Amino acid sequence: MIDPKKLSDYPITKRWPAQNPDVIQLYSYPTPNGVKVSIALEEMGLPYEAHKVTLSDADVKSEEFLSLNPNNKIPAIIDPVGPDGDPIGLFETGAILLYLSDKTGKFIGATERDRAKIIQWLMFQMGGIGPMFGQLGFFVKFKGAEIEDPRPRERYIAETKRLLNVLDGVLADRDWIAGDYSIADIAIAPWLRPIGGIYEATDLVDFDSYTNVVDYLKRFMDRPAVQKGINIPSRD
Repeated sequence: MIDPKKLSDYPITKRWPAQNPDVIQLYSYPTPNGVKVSIALEEMGLPYEAHKVTLSDADVKSEEFLSLNPNNKIPAIIDPVGPDGDPIGLFETGAILLYLSDKTGKFIGATERDRAKIIQWLMFQMGGIGPMFGQLGFFVKFKGAEIEDPRPRERYIAETKRLLNVLDGVLADRDWIAGDYSIADIAIAPWLRPIGGIYEATDLVDFDSYTNVVDYLKRFMDRPAVQKGINIPSRD
């Protein structure tokens, strides 16, 4: 039993109180970044409690949320049983995924070589796919679409195609990006969904022409843990 006083040292728990302080506390919203962590928790079988933190300034720029993540972005977690037995709070999805894999020994490979390859592709998502696909959405679907200058839009369409081509080539001879299913897939695949979803950019980037990527996304979405985690926390 975790001493609830230890968890209450985190100011975020005053705004989003823990019903069960014994389990991992997830502060998130079902965006491509947010669902990386809920999917990982489901895949790893770790008990957790999800708190909906909307993207509004009232939530992500609140004093309580900033106390856990000064970068004011979801998701963030508190693990009540950290490496030294005391709670630990973390933000940044790459850091969280690595932490959870190290905690459980799951989805991080069987050898140091495997681990290095998985981290390589995790960094590829964090440095490339996430930022570039996010800019695609901004300039195609959201506020950036109002900008008359076509160059930003063309830049991110072209970069999205380039990154999809990288993925498609690697996936030509494997089911998962680094060999066995791993946190690299949990990081990458959720960012493929918005292209044909909220971004409505399937035709713009010729998404269906990347057949290995299309099949990869379907394999990912067919996983029971993914089907559950993709909607946690609920938008309602």
